[in-house]
Amino acid sequence: MNEDAQPIGQPMPGWTTRPAPARATLEGRFCRVEPLSADRHADDLYAAYSLAADGRDWTYMPAGPFAGREDYRTYVATMTQADDPMHVAVVDLNNGKAVGTLALMRQDPTNGVVEVGYVAFSPRLKQTPLATEAQFLLMSYVFEGLGYRRYEWKCDSLNAPSRRAAQRLGFTFEGIFRQAVVYKGRSRDTAWYSIIDSEWPEIGKAFRAWLEPGNFDTEGRQRRSLTDMRSPADQ
Repeated sequence: MNEDAQPIGQPMPGWTTRPAPARATLEGRFCRVEPLSADRHADDLYAAYSLAADGRDWTYMPAGPFAGREDYRTYVATMTQADDPMHVAVVDLNNGKAVGTLALMRQDPTNGVVEVGYVAFSPRLKQTPLATEAQFLLMSYVFEGLGYRRYEWKCDSLNAPSRRAAQRLGFTFEGIFRQAVVYKGRSRDTAWYSIIDSEWPEIGKAFRAWLEPGNFDTEGRQRRSLTDMRSPADQ
């Protein structure tokens, strides 16, 4: 309460502007996340995306599908010229090949807020431990490395796979922003999700437990799901 008996937000003594995300390399057990480069990654990525049976992975993306390898390389070269969004490649440590991309975007160091977006995972990355670890590496970098307060996920409200992924990763649904975006000649209602810093210790603990070698059988299949790791009964 303030001196006029009005309810106000929680005090933030000592809060200072946080650093902007840097072009850092983050390495885990399954993958490495590194700054996206047309020369280093475009050919591997195009080959990985070409394994998809159709173009549906690009339906809810602002760009794509692409006419050919050079068309995709031009797209990557353009995307790497800006710091926001800051695009990164996910590299499989088993073979050194790039298998997907994502980005830290809408960066707000003043308030400690950033969004993860442009998530484009190839068939070589989807539903693998690498995919989960890549998300974890960026989250831990933002919360633990940069000291941010809020990590956002937004997607087309009709993008059911993206919405399921957000929930699996521990994001909280905050609502639908109606007619928020026009892209690819159509209107988009945007679903908003977030993780905040007070939630991160438990969410991060679940990620670390899920990524432990003992959570996978000899075929690389998970023994317990990430959702189960966050179950209140297990905390």
